[in-house]
Parts: sequence; structure tokens; C-alpha cells
Amino acid sequence: MKTILKFSLVVLVAMTTMSSYAIDGDFLLNVKKGTGKKISFSVNEIPKASVTIYDKDHTAIYSEVATGKGGILRTYSLEDFPDGVYFLEVETNLKKVTHEIVISKEISSLSRRSIAEVYKGELKMKNQNVASTN
Repeated sequence: MKTILKFSLVVLVAMTTMSSYAIDGDFLLNVKKGTGKKISFSVNEIPKASVTIYDKDHTAIYSEVATGKGGILRTYSLEDFPDGVYFLEVETNLKKVTHEIVISKEISSLSRRSIAEVYKGELKMKNQNVASTN
């Protein structure tokens, strides 16, 4: 019984650690008000990110390297985009996240949940028994 309790505690601590790690650098997204043809996103505490907007055929329509002190806040006007489905890809040194953009006649929406998320990191062996990531 004590072994199960100890193991449960270790798993709980590990999950809490992973959860708090995932919060750092996550993307906060919101749709701008007004005409509805603008999308906005922010990246907390990350000074540099690559931003690309793709069409449904994965052809890059727009690309930039965004920078900012203490984080990045970007707003894009989609007035000139034809109706359809697009993808916003934001890549930092920690991860790459893809969100769906849907443009209709009068409004644009940016999915609050990512449709793809890839964490980056390198696994390095410190010695035969210990590995570390960056």
C-alpha cells in the first residue's frame, strides 16, 4: 500500500511539473472585434517567433519573424484573403503550433485550440545513466 501511495505521489508531481512547463511559452489567442476580419495572437515571455500563414494546400501566403520585449503580440487583417480555410503556424525555439483560420463572408475565426503542436528539444546524455533536455 505504501509503495502504491509513493508511486502515485511521484506521478502526481511529475504531471504537475510537465503541466507547468507546458504553460511557459504557450500561445494565447483571441479574435479581434470590429469588422471580424482580423485575427490576433500573443506569445508570453518569448522574444522571437516565426509566423507563417498557409492555405489549405500548405502554400505559404505570408511569413515573418516577429519580435518583442517580454512577448509578442500580432494582429493580422484578413480583408484581402478569399473565403476558405487557412493555417497559422507559430514557431519558437520551444515549439511549433498550428491553428486553423476560417474566413467567411463577414467574419474570420482563429481556433483557440491548436490542431498541431510539436515541442522541440535535444536529448543529451550526461553519463551512462542520466539524460537531459534543453
